Amino acid sequence: MKKIFTSFEEGVSEIKDGMTLMVGGFGLVGIPENLILALCKKNTKDLTVISNNCGVDDWGLGILLKNNQIKKMISSYVGENKEFERQVLSGELEVQLVPQGTLAEKIRAGGAGIPAFYTPAGVGTPIAEGRETREFNSKEYLLEEALTADFSLIKAWKADKLGNLVYRQTAQNFNPMMAAAGKVTIAEVEEIVEVGELLPNEIHTPGIYVQGLIVGKHEKRIERLTVRA
Repeated sequence: MKKIFTSFEEGVSEIKDGMTLMVGGFGLVGIPENLILALCKKNTKDLTVISNNCGVDDWGLGILLKNNQIKKMISSYVGENKEFERQVLSGELEVQLVPQGTLAEKIRAGGAGIPAFYTPAGVGTPIAEGRETREFNSKEYLLEEALTADFSLIKAWKADKLGNLVYRQTAQNFNPMMAAAGKVTIAEVEEIVEVGELLPNEIHTPGIYVQGLIVGKHEKRIERLTVRA
């Protein structure tokens, strides 16, 4: 059976200053919002965070950013956060921008134990400057190294007590691959069921990748609300 935390503060208690974290989600969809809030309260500093984006100014990873807890972001999209822009322009925040498909593959490769791979994405752009390239079948490819993390904080819909996870709809996004690429993976879920209640063909992340579980209520905020008059 996996460790089931009784509080979100307990879930992030082993995260130390200077660690590297992967944080699941795409925009505000499928983010481990309560683990992020607990990490903000813990005030852990100098974090390197790998995530598709950095939330918005007042929610998700944006609250860690506003609290000056993030030293470096490795991400693919940062356009929804004014504080992110301010910190980058002022030199407070180091940023490594990665094409979205490449970021996903770097994380997947890390979880699969593949140290590096070649991709055509980024060839001929500033991303490739000073980097190793190689030609395959008359086409140039850029070498990309895999990513792993000290901790992965992810969000799932259901878990069983063995840590097997099911994600709901688009909340799959980066969560499954990050679950595999963290040395320690903590899953924030909406429900924990007994072993055997999840059908084998429903499981997205096997429990072997998960070290801890925590159940929480979620606001599930909308990143950009669009309505029809």
